[in-house]
Amino acid sequence: MSYGLSKKFAQLKPSAVREILKQTNQPGMIAFAGGSPAVEAFPCEAVKIISNKILSENPVSALVYGVSEGYAPLRKQIAGWLKKKENIGCEEDAVIITSGGTQVMDIAARILTSEGDTVICENPSFVGSLNAFRSHGCKLAGVPIDDDGINVDALEAVIKSTPNAKFIYTIPNFQNPGGTTLSLEKRKRMYQLARENNLIILEDNPYGKLRVEGKDVPSLKSMDKDGIVIYAGSFSKILAPGIRVAYAVVPKQLAGAFTIGKQVSDVHTGVLNQMIVSRWFDEYDVDAHIETIKEIYRRKLNLMCGCLDKYCGGFIEYVRPQGGLFVWARLPENVDMLQYVKKLLQQNVAVVPGTAFMVDDTAPCSYIRLNFSTPSDEDIIRGVRIMGEIAKEYK
Repeated sequence: MSYGLSKKFAQLKPSAVREILKQTNQPGMIAFAGGSPAVEAFPCEAVKIISNKILSENPVSALVYGVSEGYAPLRKQIAGWLKKKENIGCEEDAVIITSGGTQVMDIAARILTSEGDTVICENPSFVGSLNAFRSHGCKLAGVPIDDDGINVDALEAVIKSTPNAKFIYTIPNFQNPGGTTLSLEKRKRMYQLARENNLIILEDNPYGKLRVEGKDVPSLKSMDKDGIVIYAGSFSKILAPGIRVAYAVVPKQLAGAFTIGKQVSDVHTGVLNQMIVSRWFDEYDVDAHIETIKEIYRRKLNLMCGCLDKYCGGFIEYVRPQGGLFVWARLPENVDMLQYVKKLLQQNVAVVPGTAFMVDDTAPCSYIRLNFSTPSDEDIIRGVRIMGEIAKEYK
């Protein structure tokens, strides 16, 4: 049987991250390639207690179909939490629950673009979102990032040269993979450019609650007086990724279309999982939990950066992130990045080649992405030491 794939789908490639992760199950593999939160940060006991209560008290309520917009108590809780903590949301916005953060990107592309339209995005950017956009036949216009986020002069030039652009996709806090934080001045300029050019901003903020250094920067959504920002948040990094509960804050004028986009994707997010998150808000101090897990990530980030400086100083360059889960490391120009990645794999160290995150994954790239949340402290030390040992071959 010959299977003909759609033209939109045929252009997609397997996620390099996922392909590498398949190899991390090998005994002794040090996994710098993942993106999962630290398992010691999962509130396992709380989830166990909450789940037992829900399934003991009224299991049917958790096992029936739910509404597409999401479990009403949780939507209300998220709206209040975001308003209190980040000044996000107003009467003209709606909160809609999704199955993971990437579904927000998928639905946004589904409802806002036609095949051949362009999405403007940071280059590099999260491969899951890039593939979501590609799956809808979108073209991608990449804009380089600086140490303080997207280059806004380049962004303005891309906007002017791309009349069929429909929205700007940005990860402003501890960007994946770049680790950078978009400065307040650049956020204001991006918002102004979007407003002047009738563009929507899709603000993806899965890591924002994991700041371990510096001060919080106001979100683009908190500046939104014109209904041009869709905000995506997630519980994957602060509760557990397997729960698959995330949310979008969308202008009410888009909420109907967004809901239909959700319905044709998966009808609704699992009710039981939504109820677990809702009870978590009711019965536990979510903000205190976040402060606790930030200490885990602060220690792990310090350890990885310290090891990089000790074992790979003079070979690897990086911008120290102020939070999140990743370090975006640059190799010397004379080093074949893919060859270096293969040599690491041969020594049981898995990293992600930077090409996986580029708009054009065939262009030359000298970067690798390192995750510090998944591996143990011992593996961080041992893995970076191996990186340094292999680096000596290039001197």
